[in-house]
Formats: sequence, C-alpha cells, structure tokens
Amino acid sequence: MDFLSRRRMLAATAAGGLLTTSATARTQLADAVPQPQRPGRGGTDPGPRNAVRDRQNADILVPPATDHGSLPNLRFSFSDSHMRLETGGWTRQVTQRELAVATSIAGVNMRLNAGGVREMHWHKASEWSYMLYGTARITAMDASGRYFVDDVAAGDVWFFPSGVPHSIQGLGPDGCEFLLVFDDGNFDEDNTFMIADWFKHTPNEVLGKNFGVPGSLFDHTPEESQRYIFPAPLPGPLSSDKIAGGTPVSKSFSSRLMAQDPIRTASGTMRISDSTVFPVNTTTAAALVEVNPGGLRELHWHPNGDEWLYVIEGQARMGVFAGQGQARTFDLQAGDVGYIPVAMGHYLENTGTGPLRFLETFKSPYFVDFSLDTWMALTPPKLVDAHLDLDPQVMNALRKTKAPVVPT
Repeated sequence: MDFLSRRRMLAATAAGGLLTTSATARTQLADAVPQPQRPGRGGTDPGPRNAVRDRQNADILVPPATDHGSLPNLRFSFSDSHMRLETGGWTRQVTQRELAVATSIAGVNMRLNAGGVREMHWHKASEWSYMLYGTARITAMDASGRYFVDDVAAGDVWFFPSGVPHSIQGLGPDGCEFLLVFDDGNFDEDNTFMIADWFKHTPNEVLGKNFGVPGSLFDHTPEESQRYIFPAPLPGPLSSDKIAGGTPVSKSFSSRLMAQDPIRTASGTMRISDSTVFPVNTTTAAALVEVNPGGLRELHWHPNGDEWLYVIEGQARMGVFAGQGQARTFDLQAGDVGYIPVAMGHYLENTGTGPLRFLETFKSPYFVDFSLDTWMALTPPKLVDAHLDLDPQVMNALRKTKAPVVPT
C-alpha cells in the first residue's frame, strides 16, 4: 500500500467507514510498510515517510547488526539525476556533485534516438563506454591524423583517451543507450569542447584563413545551442563512412566485450576489459559481472583505485568494510551507482529472483582484486585458526583458486 492509499484509508477511518479506532488504523499502517526495528532495537515510524524508498533500501532502514560507524553515502541513483532533454535524445550524470565521495570517477547515462548525434567534441578526461541498448556509429581521430569509424551494439565498449575528438550517432531502428565513465569525479558532461561552440566563438576571418576559403562562408553556421544532441539523417552502411585517402587507426577504439570467454563459476561470470585485452584503454579498467539468484560477488578488495559500479539489471545488497570497525550496507537496483573507496573490503549479493548484472570500473590501466577466501587458503592454516578460531569445516572449504562469484 503506497502513502496516498494509506492517507485515503485513514480519511475513510475518520468518517467511520473502514476503521473504528485510531489504534486499529496505526496497526494497519504498521503492517503495510517495513519498520525501522529489529528485536530489542528501534521502533515503528508512523510517518510522514516515503514507503517506496524504504522498501527499496531495507538495509538502510534496518541496518544489519554488523554495520557500524559513520561511513559516507556510497550509493546514488541515476533516477535522482537531472535529465537534460535535447532534440536528438537525453542525458543525465552522476558526478562528485551528486555523490560526494566519488572523487576519481564520474558517469553519464545517454540516450540517442535513431539518427540522434552527440556532437563532434573532445574532453579533458578519458571516456570509457558500455553499450546498454541498440546500436550506434562512433567516429574519432588519433593524434597522428588516422581516422576511426565503427558500429557498436549492446555489450560492446569503446574508449577515447583524453583529447581524442569523437562523435556518436544512434542508428536504426531505435537508436541507442549507453553508459559513459570518465576518470575525473568532477567531470561535467555540459562542459566539453564542442565543434559548433568553437566555430561560433572564432571570428569568420580567422576561420576563412584557417580553411583557405572566404570568411563570409561561415555566416550561417548553427548556434551552439542547436547542437550537443541533435537529429541528423541516418548514415548509410559502415563501408560508406570509410574516409577515402585516409589511414585507419592502428589501435581500435572499440572492443567486443561479450565475445570474450568469461571467467565462469557455478553462480555467475566475469568479463574483464583493461589494457591487457583492449590496448588503447590505458586509464579505465572494468569488469562486467553477472551473479545468479542467491549468488555472491565474493568478499574482496581492490588495491589500485576506487571502484565506481553501475547496476545494469537486478537488485543487490552491497556491504562495505572500511576498517577500524566501520561498515555499512546499501541496497542497489538497476540504474544505481555504488562507490567503494580504494582497498575497502566489500561484497555484492544478488537479493532478487533474476540475474544481477553490474559493471565495476576503476581509474587504472589494469583490473586487480584480492579474494578474502583465497588469501586465507594460501596462509598457513594454524595461523589463520589462531586469528579466527574457525570450525574445521570452514578451513576445509577454503578455495586456493579465486572464484569471483560464489553460491550462498
């Protein structure tokens, strides 16, 4: 029962329609929504409250008894981000302004309609992207003047290093949606270097000298506000956009992540994208993880950077251990961002009935993690037992080979 429905029910009660006493009304309300209490702790919340959000964040409303300390918020939803609507699609972002702890990485979620173009531009930050839906044509040029053009589909990734100029266009039949990850927490998608903006802020006589034509030919270039994300005719086949007389890049800016043979376990998969398998990608390591219902992305940590994760599908419980007795638990759903500062121990548990798919990204040229289970298995057993006084069954179950996704 949502909040408005409860209000209507209570109004009917006051009129003598449904309930006869305020005590009965409060009982009905308490039964309808989760309450911030566990045995011997907490109490009911009569409201006002957002019951929908409370249900979504059960581990914030009723934290596990193991949570402790004052860790900052490590979760933010793209659904709470400002949506910028343009003639060719939309965009929204989660940066340090939205998630204060995210100092090293920012993310942008963008939709291009069929034919919609993300204007020719470049950034100070490097751009890593994962295609969520549909197909797109991407173009770029490297510092040696070699060109790049490719079509990418759901599951593909691309990477444009800092300063590399590029463009993106949604293809038929329904354009595309993708996630962009930038190696700067203060990145702002609205503050990029765009071609129309530069043209409108350069004198026509200078443009004429630069291109070797009369300056008057630039009198009618569009206003920069008319571009950014705008509609354009759909391009022809990929072969039609090959540049005659141009030299293709030596290292591709795109990669087929789903073509990779993943790390498989009984409870899920992991595919890694970093400089070892995608050579042009020198600043953003990533892993695409799938966890089956009931499975767990094992207890682990990363020594090479903060983790900025994005949930593609499903729902999860994310537990983070910060040392010195500090730990917090967060609930994540599709479209949510989670952030784990460097070296903090953590896990993600699939709490839904379907698959959990998410991206782990890092400001690093390579992906690396340390497994708690494997560390214990590769330490002399008597030493481990002296620390934790574990049952022999636990010691015998330790894995000497890492399994990033395990059953629970």
